[in-house]
Amino acid sequence: MLAVGIVSEVFGPHEPALPGFDLALCTDRPGTVTADGGVPLAIPHGLDRLATADLLIALPGTGFRTPPTPAVLEALRSAHDRGALVAAHCVGTFTLAATGLLDGHRATTHWRFAPLLADRHPHITVEADALYIDEDRILTGAGAAAGFDLCLHLLRREHGATLANTIARDMVLPAHRDGGQAQYLPAPVPEHPHNNRLTEVLTWAHEHLHEPLPITELAHRALMSKRSFARHFTATTGTTPHAWLSNLRLTRAEELLETTNLPIEEIAHQVGYSSAAVLREQFVRRRGVPPRAYRRAFGTSATPGRPPLTER
Repeated sequence: MLAVGIVSEVFGPHEPALPGFDLALCTDRPGTVTADGGVPLAIPHGLDRLATADLLIALPGTGFRTPPTPAVLEALRSAHDRGALVAAHCVGTFTLAATGLLDGHRATTHWRFAPLLADRHPHITVEADALYIDEDRILTGAGAAAGFDLCLHLLRREHGATLANTIARDMVLPAHRDGGQAQYLPAPVPEHPHNNRLTEVLTWAHEHLHEPLPITELAHRALMSKRSFARHFTATTGTTPHAWLSNLRLTRAEELLETTNLPIEEIAHQVGYSSAAVLREQFVRRRGVPPRAYRRAFGTSATPGRPPLTER
């Protein structure tokens, strides 16, 4: 039920100003399925509904150790062959793995079942610590709530940061989480007065993104040594201060490219980079395209470079 809720929240109906998506739940045997908790779930669509879908997401289920039916495997392979995006999260990755589409690719699943996936499918490079992995037209996500990370990444990739951020804000979720599954293993971070100071520092960094923000300055504001700050930051957030700041700067740059006509040089300075060349280098590394190409695809006055996912 959690997986159904995740895709329904992200790709289901939103306020009229946002794009709509034609969301359908499909199975090889349409009818009522009993979900976890004994909740009856009506699934009216068969596999024929997948024939025109732009995005297919294989959801997790308790029967993941049993191979899917040949009809399910063929529907997923056919969709991939005609150019659709194919994704899965949690143990839904086992369904994709059974198609052979993940062979030679990286993939992730719930950390608890990563060894089983690697043992059953030795031609897949299983990365147990990742929240999600994007292999172009094949994507996989980690377990449980990491399905949100995968779905928001798909929105961000296909429709831009502004839409992904808006929908994430609607769900009271971060639009992007740094770090990996390792931060959710049984190693709780104890309550500590540093946590409140860290929150204050992160808020301050958001408001001063145009400044250099060296780690020594952040540590000073948190009343810690640089080493203690880095250690506490990673233990609390699951990522390093440098990686967190880089993501924050680039996400803000995406929003400015989408929603303003500011020159690239001005955007670079507003997000804390010394020049447009530095922004371009970092942007290409993260998005795979330079800022100008991103603006052409996702800017409010631009014609998108690729058709959006099943947008009505």
